[in-house]
Amino acid sequence: MAAPRKYPDELRERAIRMAVDLRRDPATRVGALARVGQQLGINPETLRNWVNQAEIDSGQRPGTTTADAQRIAELEREVRELRRSNAILRSASAFFAAELDRPSTR
Repeated sequence: MAAPRKYPDELRERAIRMAVDLRRDPATRVGALARVGQQLGINPETLRNWVNQAEIDSGQRPGTTTADAQRIAELEREVRELRRSNAILRSASAFFAAELDRPSTR
């Protein structure tokens, strides 16, 4: 289960919009993330990460999208569970094979 988010989604979306708008204008580009972060009480590095991920999700920047990352995590969990199940089945198979190889005492 994911940890609870420190910032509400509305604040996050607003901060991203503000930062992207300020970064479009060359006059306000420098220090835009720091100014928006200070105005909204968000760490500039956190805001930078949000903006970078938003740009990746929109296709403006190369990288793994949020949806792809979630799907990858889901598939990795499934692979772990399947490997665990296979290990259990192999152990059970070996146990029952050993039982069949024992001579019966009847």
